[in-house]
Amino acid sequence: MATVDDAEQVAALHADSWRRHYRGAYADTFLDGDIESDRRKVWTERLAVPAHTETMLAEESGQLIGFVHVMLDKDPLWGSLVDNLHVSTARRGSGIGGRLLRHAASAVEQRAASRAMYLWVLEQNFAAQGFYRANGGEAVGSAPVPPPGGDPSRLNGSPACLRIAWADVAVLS
Repeated sequence: MATVDDAEQVAALHADSWRRHYRGAYADTFLDGDIESDRRKVWTERLAVPAHTETMLAEESGQLIGFVHVMLDKDPLWGSLVDNLHVSTARRGSGIGGRLLRHAASAVEQRAASRAMYLWVLEQNFAAQGFYRANGGEAVGSAPVPPPGGDPSRLNGSPACLRIAWADVAVLS
């Protein structure tokens, strides 16, 4: 379970992941700027007051190699939101993402009112979509990507994201 002391490492991995996988959807000026500071602020706030959320880390030799953040009971229809799941580039394909997704499902089973879970994935991120589908997720809709920090200048055009959902997280057990 992550604490506020982990905010720096979580922010660095989150920023790196965005730079590698969100190009085209997010503006280059935003991605090439100081997004680590932006993410550090977000993660310091989230981890300082983890109200009805859970952030689990995957570490190796004291280094963060992945994390998942789930917001329990975020939506009355769709259930708990996996707001972030990121794995370091060097460790992609090693099973860490699947373990983190199962940890999120376990948190939902243990702490949420509903056993449903969902997330949003960029429409352009075919690899992530394939990963979630291989883990039992189903694409059930799309929406415009919300701009990071509410600032539309951080987006490149009008990108879309897909809602991937699990009606019952038991399929991930």
